[in-house]
Amino acid sequence: GKPMTLADHAGRTLLLNLWATWCAPCRAEMPALDALQKEMGSDRFQVVAVNVDTGDDTKPKKFLSDIGVATLGYYRDPTLALFNDVKTRGLALGLPVTMLIDGEGCLIAHMNGPAEWSGADARRLVEAALGPSS
Repeated sequence: GKPMTLADHAGRTLLLNLWATWCAPCRAEMPALDALQKEMGSDRFQVVAVNVDTGDDTKPKKFLSDIGVATLGYYRDPTLALFNDVKTRGLALGLPVTMLIDGEGCLIAHMNGPAEWSGADARRLVEAALGPSS
């Protein structure tokens, strides 16, 4: 319910995912994002899935509840400002779009389209981004 920036997550590596309920590939990858957060979420890493549906939050909240997403925090930008900013920077062609951001707020990687975020490749990607434990 309150505005947030990357600075609010300083020191934490983020997997920032933009999604919408009308986007079939977005809907398909939500359980995997939830599983990744459940398995690897910590004070060093967080999955931040931002819903970009316009209007109120009834539909996205119902969708997440219906599919049993319980570990992800609920973030949304009904103005599409975040998506439009990412698109202007040439990082988004459509939805879903996912960005891996290090603890200093620097973009490490980005991809367009869905991925199997609960698989071994995703875990290795996050582990590589986190580097050795301090």
